[in-house]
Amino acid sequence: MQLSTLSHTLACFVILFSTSNVQSQTQLLNERLGFKASDRLLIIHADDVGMCHSVNAATIDAMEHGVVTCASIMMPCPWVPEIAEYCRAHPEADFGLHLTLTSEWERYRWRPVTPLSEVPSLQDVDGYLPHEVPEVVSHCKPAEVAKEIRSQIERAAHFGIKPTHVDSHMGTLFMSPFYPAYTSVSKDMGVMPMVLYPTAQRQQQAKLFGIDAMASYRDLSKQGFVFLDMLYESAKGDNLEARRRYYLDLFHALKPGVNEIIVHLAMNDEEIKHISGAWEARWNEYQIFTDPKTRAALNELGIKLIGYKQLKAIAFKN
Repeated sequence: MQLSTLSHTLACFVILFSTSNVQSQTQLLNERLGFKASDRLLIIHADDVGMCHSVNAATIDAMEHGVVTCASIMMPCPWVPEIAEYCRAHPEADFGLHLTLTSEWERYRWRPVTPLSEVPSLQDVDGYLPHEVPEVVSHCKPAEVAKEIRSQIERAAHFGIKPTHVDSHMGTLFMSPFYPAYTSVSKDMGVMPMVLYPTAQRQQQAKLFGIDAMASYRDLSKQGFVFLDMLYESAKGDNLEARRRYYLDLFHALKPGVNEIIVHLAMNDEEIKHISGAWEARWNEYQIFTDPKTRAALNELGIKLIGYKQLKAIAFKN
């Protein structure tokens, strides 16, 4: 497979298009969490915390006053001290780590947490993490990736952050060279990783990356890993109302089980406008997920909001 197609195919792997699921998985997980098998559970998860102040401020507000239930922090990024201070002051807040192997923006970059001499394959020509997932796949060594994952979790502990979970920025750690490190290091460090239940379609998609999804599921299940039923990201629409409609339609279509929606939030300020060409989408998502009408819609549909704290309570326990 050409590297130029990897990012698109990875998106197909991570964003679930299949609506089928194995009923016993849904029933078992719902009931282990204390809900009925028929309940529609929803995690609303904000990525990219620590990237900049605009993202931090929007995420905190959406967690305190909106419907965002949890978020994950990018430890290599420059605004980590601000969000770490918040985490220490609010230990009840549900924050994980957005394990980061890419530095995608043109003029706003970050480096590995591990000393550069120990992870030379994780650097581009300018000494930053690579821009794109295909660069990581082509050049980064799995042993160095495992070292960087460990370093990011250790750095969080240094800042007093107690993560409820880990996930993967841009889905990089779902790639076959790095997935074993993602699952083994996170468990070794006592942090549950976000992993996805292997529907039939996901099994086919995983083969493109050399992963036997069902074999992996059986092995990780024995170790007590907890699997999401469905994952959604990348809202459709090119303005606020179109994106709002996308999410309302998605809420209506949710199936029983543990569903997760990934959002990317930011304020409407000059900082984010100078960093990201997608700033308006981030601002729109902040508006949607802090709007009281969104909470009212979820309540009317009987959707129950949860976070990773609930999953963490049962992870690694059979």
